[in-house]
Amino acid sequence: MSQTFTDGSRTGGLFIPRSRALVWLNLAVTFVVAAISFGLGFWQGLSAQIVILYTIVLAAVLFWLINYVAVIFEARSSSLETDTATPAGAGGVWAGNRILIVTMAVMLIVYLLITATVPSFRSLGNLMAFLLLEAILVFAFKVSSRFAHGRSAFIGLIVLLALIVISSFTINGFLSATNIKAILLFAAFLGIACVGQTLVALLGGLDLSIPFVIGSSNIGLLFLIGLGVPSGLAVIFVLLIGTALGFLNGVLSYRLQGQALILTLGMGFAVAGLVQILTSIGSSFGGNVFGTVPKWLQNLAAMNGRTFGLAVPPTILMWIVIAIIVIVGLRYSAFGRYIYALGGNRRSAKLIGVSEFKYWTIAYTISGFSAALTGCLLLGWSGGGFIGVGDQYLFTTLAAVVIGGTSLMGGYGGYGYTVIGVLVLQVLSAFLIGIGLKYEWQQFIFGLLILPMVALYGRAPHIRDQV
Repeated sequence: MSQTFTDGSRTGGLFIPRSRALVWLNLAVTFVVAAISFGLGFWQGLSAQIVILYTIVLAAVLFWLINYVAVIFEARSSSLETDTATPAGAGGVWAGNRILIVTMAVMLIVYLLITATVPSFRSLGNLMAFLLLEAILVFAFKVSSRFAHGRSAFIGLIVLLALIVISSFTINGFLSATNIKAILLFAAFLGIACVGQTLVALLGGLDLSIPFVIGSSNIGLLFLIGLGVPSGLAVIFVLLIGTALGFLNGVLSYRLQGQALILTLGMGFAVAGLVQILTSIGSSFGGNVFGTVPKWLQNLAAMNGRTFGLAVPPTILMWIVIAIIVIVGLRYSAFGRYIYALGGNRRSAKLIGVSEFKYWTIAYTISGFSAALTGCLLLGWSGGGFIGVGDQYLFTTLAAVVIGGTSLMGGYGGYGYTVIGVLVLQVLSAFLIGIGLKYEWQQFIFGLLILPMVALYGRAPHIRDQV
């Protein structure tokens, strides 16, 4: 049994948790972080006086901050005692804040792993940035609990703002026009690919064929252009094929909904394999197609593309227009209302005459079209056809949807949420690249990031249980 202080005790303006065990835990965490800071300071060659001063200030601020946070947690746990029997002290803090604690622990593990393996990351500035991000995360979680709706959007916006601020202070030129344009361009590619994934997720499904359709469209378009097909006609043909594949995915996955994930994945493998077979006839470069990309397609998606004389790639503006159309359509049209109705409660939607087959098929059809469009745009960006260009979108489209807060069980979320998730992923990716991390590290961190987000949104009751 842990000893406790008197309720609400405050000494000298410092907030102290009631649980003595929690105070000792906070002290241990402060000591570990201060020791890391102390070692990093000498590692960087700073003078002993500066290192000692920074370490003392850091330890004092950190110890006060985590004790203050613990008091807030305890107060929240106490307020919930009327609904559930929550154990007092450290147990109560854990019971009421599992997801936040796990998220902060995961971030600490990531920070320690990066610090141990990337020498350039071992700086006092990065340590302060990490602590600031942890504090902002706590703020976002605590304040977001006051929102009846839009909690995930609030958390996402706060995290996005925190990443931008931290990146601007730790990476030179992060807020330069060139870097911002690059972030928005790659966000546009991902955002367009996520249109269909969001619609499918709102119905309670997932489309794992997206990356394969992207890669197949990429090499298929250049192959057709190389055969002499006019580029505009070739793009239309590829988009129609992608749309047809999406329709086929919708029909088959509706008939076999218990196997929808495996079906779309298998369809993706089949399409990618078939396209590689066709494009490799007479060539020794399977999966790659070489040729000349039309100037208009290059201008559409390349970094140096221009829109009406402005140094802005048209793809960025295209994504903005698509986002507005999808967000407004989901919010105000009958199509959007029926999508949410089916995702929330299929049986009730059927009783009022909504065709599940129709809207399920439309969602997958749009997913196929948006994936094919992304593949065409990526050809304009890269200048060459490569079947693996869509590989990263298998994970990132799912991550953007989940991080944005759209429920994978259907009925809650929207494309506006996905836009937030896309921007969070792209800013985080730019930050990780800026500090010198390789692609495999980015995948590792994205994977750890998505786990607590799924747990957070997964804890919320499904929409059908709230009505």
